[in-house]
Order: sequence, then structure tokens, then C-alpha cells
Amino acid sequence: MSKENFAVARRWFEEVWNQRRDETIDELLTPHSVCHTDDGPIVGKEEFRARMHVPLLAAFPDLRVEVEGVTGERDDVVVRWSAAGTHTGDGLGFAASGKRVELRGITWLRVRDGKLLQGWQSSNVSETLRGLRS
Repeated sequence: MSKENFAVARRWFEEVWNQRRDETIDELLTPHSVCHTDDGPIVGKEEFRARMHVPLLAAFPDLRVEVEGVTGERDDVVVRWSAAGTHTGDGLGFAASGKRVELRGITWLRVRDGKLLQGWQSSNVSETLRGLRS
């Protein structure tokens, strides 16, 4: 089961973030999927789009994510990733700074039947975004 779940996790990062395939969000999330972030939980497809996907890609149109490592067992998959982009858009609710950012994180995913049911993210995303306002 782990190999299939590893593939789902890699697909999420590659297709949702790098290929900007919005339909992959519909394919891999359920209405009750939960992403636990430093800024609180995000529940379901539409909240994920509204709070994370759309704003980040609008703010960082050149954002690229690299999966650096994947491990896990049974339904749990842990992904170590890095990302980089330039803040040239206003998707975060404030003017673009033109600054290049580098993000790093670890996301622990619970995958069952090809769906991402829960995710726990630990990263420097919130801290980095707050630093763009100054």
C-alpha cells in the first residue's frame, strides 16, 4: 500500500503546485479532508483553494516545489519538500514585494483509497509570508 500512497503524495505536489492542475484537488481531496497548518485547519477542497492554493499561486506565479524525500508506512506518508518563487503578485492581500523566497517544510499525509484525508504541515511558510509585509 505504501508505494501507491507515495505516488499519491508525489502527484499532489507535482500536479497541484507545479503543473497548476486544479482538477487534481478535486480528485485527491474529499469535502472533509483537513490540512492542519500553522495558521489553523483548512477543511475541504474549496477552503483549500481559497486559503492556500489560489492566494499562493497568485502571489508567486513562478512557484516551484521540489519533493526532496518521501517515507512512510501503511496510510501515513511523510514528504520533505522545498519551494521557491518570486513575490510578484498581490494574492496575499498586500502589494507584491518583488522578493524571492525559499520555503522548506515537512507534510505528514494520511492517504486512504487514493485520497488525502488529513495533512499536517510544518514549514517556514507563515513566517516567510509575514516577512514580506515589512
